[in-house]
Amino acid sequence: MAKKKKFRMIDAILTVICVVFVAEAAAPAAVIGNQQFFWWIFLIIAYLLPYGLIVCELGTTYADDPGGIADWVRRAFGDRWGSRVSWYYWINFPLWMASLAFLFPETISLLTGMDLGVVPSLAIELAFVWIVVLMSFTKTSDSAWILNLSAVLKVFIAVSVGGLGIYYAVTNGFASDMSPATFLPSMDASSLTYLSIILFNFMGFEAIAVFASDMENPSRQIPKAIIAGGLAIAAIYLFSSFGIGAAIPSTEVSLDSGIMDAVAIMAGNGSLLFILVGVIFLVTLFGNMISWSFGVNYVAAHAAEKKNMPRVFAHFNKNGVPTGASIVNGIIASALVLISPVMSAVGLDGFFWIFFSMNIVFLLICYMPMFPAFLKLRKVDPDTPRIFRVPGGKALMNVAAWLPVVLLVLSMIATVVPLNGSEEELSKVPMLVGVLAFAVIGEIVRVVSARKRPVEYRGMEKDGDPEQWDRAHGYLMEEPEAEETQVAEATEAAEAPAMSS
Repeated sequence: MAKKKKFRMIDAILTVICVVFVAEAAAPAAVIGNQQFFWWIFLIIAYLLPYGLIVCELGTTYADDPGGIADWVRRAFGDRWGSRVSWYYWINFPLWMASLAFLFPETISLLTGMDLGVVPSLAIELAFVWIVVLMSFTKTSDSAWILNLSAVLKVFIAVSVGGLGIYYAVTNGFASDMSPATFLPSMDASSLTYLSIILFNFMGFEAIAVFASDMENPSRQIPKAIIAGGLAIAAIYLFSSFGIGAAIPSTEVSLDSGIMDAVAIMAGNGSLLFILVGVIFLVTLFGNMISWSFGVNYVAAHAAEKKNMPRVFAHFNKNGVPTGASIVNGIIASALVLISPVMSAVGLDGFFWIFFSMNIVFLLICYMPMFPAFLKLRKVDPDTPRIFRVPGGKALMNVAAWLPVVLLVLSMIATVVPLNGSEEELSKVPMLVGVLAFAVIGEIVRVVSARKRPVEYRGMEKDGDPEQWDRAHGYLMEEPEAEETQVAEATEAAEAPAMSS
């Protein structure tokens, strides 16, 4: 009998990089300037370390929960909070898809030097949205090639921009101020606004938990993979941001086209390298969306089966892929794209950052109840075997759980709440209005969806194991013949990622 191949440490680290690294976040990170070095180090210690350890315990303990983070929260606090997390986790995706759609015509214009105009830009943006939707109809395994290719290409972009930055700095000097004072942290509103970008770049590490059963020593390998992967991703971002900062002062970095602007300055606008990086950048946008779509759609579909999301999300195709959620993603993202000309007409602009920041905020909100859910499950479910346990006593557990929550709340506030009356801070008002609007819609969806539940699950402490409770109340797969396929797909979705970046 052949010996089962074990999941090596290098495999774990590469998986983390593949899932978490997002190329388009490099420019917003570069806006922070040299002080980002301090914030990366601080947040690795204060957020990534406790977050990584906690999601590893939850992910390995409750590996059979295909809803990931939403199921963990539901298990601890019941349907009400499980429904909220499912909504926040899902709505971030069409917002993100719309923001990346705006990058497509902008990048094409930079590559060709042509002003595409409103109608061609809208056509390109809608095409991007629906190509992603159609590709998400296939099984994860059928799209693995674009995920792996995207991971390699994203690292190529980062290395290219960083390498060009070193060459540019040596031959032309730095465009940015490199004095020691610029590396010290600043607590001004402008700097704090973009700290959410760094936290966003840490989301998705729980994907590694699904490989625990294939590791020789998961209790040692998982935390090592989290830390090593986090350091590798931080190094990749910093190297890329260094290249951008070498060519463009941090105060002048464009949030959407910063990477391409830097390459144009360093390699020449219209050069072969400029065109190559631009085309690769466009390909990685598809990879980001497709890798996240599997996890997001399964979380929404699983929540719909529990009557925590609208019924349409629970529709699967013959291959067990949740197409209902994909179609709704496309409709929401298309609507956001189509209203952009109206927003421009009333003086709003910068659609990439408006929708990208809203996407980040909802993703940050998803994780806030996860940390207290960890403490609750430790208390009410101590007998469930845990492959990996976060080390430390009760006091350390409280610090590890509540410090990340504080950072998430502060980061969310700094991203969308105007902290003073400056023009830059008041530009956050559209984002704040959007976040509040979608949060209200989410509450309406939660209440309406709950009406179809005969009984509300109140959490493990009151109603016992959720799987047994669901079966007792008839919450089964609506398509029993596809159950095995859906479970297999849920496992694949968890790998890319399933909280889940």
